[in-house]
Amino acid sequence: MNFNIAYTDTASSARAGTITTAHGAIQTPIFMPVGTQGTVKAVHQHELIDDVKAQIILGNTYHLYLRPGTDILHKAGGLHKFIHWDRPILTDSGGYQVYSLKGMRKITEEGVKFQSHVDGSRHFFSPENVMDIQRMIGADIIMAFDECTPYPCDYQYAKKSMHMTHRWLKRCIQQFDRTEPLYGYNQTLSPIVQGSTYPDLREESANFIASQNREMNAIGGLSVGEPHEDMYAMTELVCNILPKDKPRYLMGVGLPENILEGIALGIDMFDCVLPSRNARHGLLYTKDGVINIKNAKWQEDFSPIDSTSDAYTSQIHTKAYLRHLFKVEELLAAQIATIHNLSFFLWLVTESRNKIMEGTFHSWKNEMVGKVSIRR
Repeated sequence: MNFNIAYTDTASSARAGTITTAHGAIQTPIFMPVGTQGTVKAVHQHELIDDVKAQIILGNTYHLYLRPGTDILHKAGGLHKFIHWDRPILTDSGGYQVYSLKGMRKITEEGVKFQSHVDGSRHFFSPENVMDIQRMIGADIIMAFDECTPYPCDYQYAKKSMHMTHRWLKRCIQQFDRTEPLYGYNQTLSPIVQGSTYPDLREESANFIASQNREMNAIGGLSVGEPHEDMYAMTELVCNILPKDKPRYLMGVGLPENILEGIALGIDMFDCVLPSRNARHGLLYTKDGVINIKNAKWQEDFSPIDSTSDAYTSQIHTKAYLRHLFKVEELLAAQIATIHNLSFFLWLVTESRNKIMEGTFHSWKNEMVGKVSIRR
């Protein structure tokens, strides 16, 4: 994987670059639609390309390991071939899912014993076998196995967890470096900075992750309930330490305003389930704020969902029609809304890139942060 920075913003730490992988180039800053189980819910792959303009999608190791299973994926020739997607894929290691399985898992130095949320069957994840599983999935970018601490989190627990994540990382690196990719193309391993909202822990973790000298780095354990101000403070601190010549990925973030502020702090990659999950509940993100399309105020609004959207469906269908689809619980409602939201998120990062290259990102960002957070 290669990363080239083409432009930097003079008034912030924002930058526009290109990540080159075996499955194509990614223009940064970028948002990655979440395709947890081998699909971005309610959206076909050709719509991800044609309407959403997705350059990379995200899959999840925990879910893909359980269903369809690594044997099926291996026989298919990897996730790319299984889902007919020839662009880059990133897989989360399952650390966040382990964190969310409280009461169904036990964390030790060796790894994590957990019960499947599907059938209660018992399984074990270690740093080593998570690397092997991600080799079989075949993503271009794979994440190190870590523990994502909750918020709020006791300082001593956060410190203990961070050090274990660091020890797990060393084991991930050893296993990754002594194994080979299975499908004829290279994969990249990304470490993850942890440390909750404690500046000294974040600083220590960022320095440790930077010292591992991998091709990219990620920031985890944020967007788990902490105030946005803490998220931004921790992100800024870590970005000032991580190497500037390598991509930085802020995991699980977030809202449009979070993404804009993250870009200004030097983040290159984002992912979040919010645009697709909220779409299925009728919440639409636009350049002028958030719309609850189920509200009665849209019942007789025959204007396009968003005439300025890059998504064809948002240009040709009206707000009144989409509201009707939600009210009668038609599956098409989720499809149209999801395509719209993902298209908006991809527009947001693409326009951010354009403004960085034009030298106007900082003032544009400040204006947009105020607009996109309004509830209409």
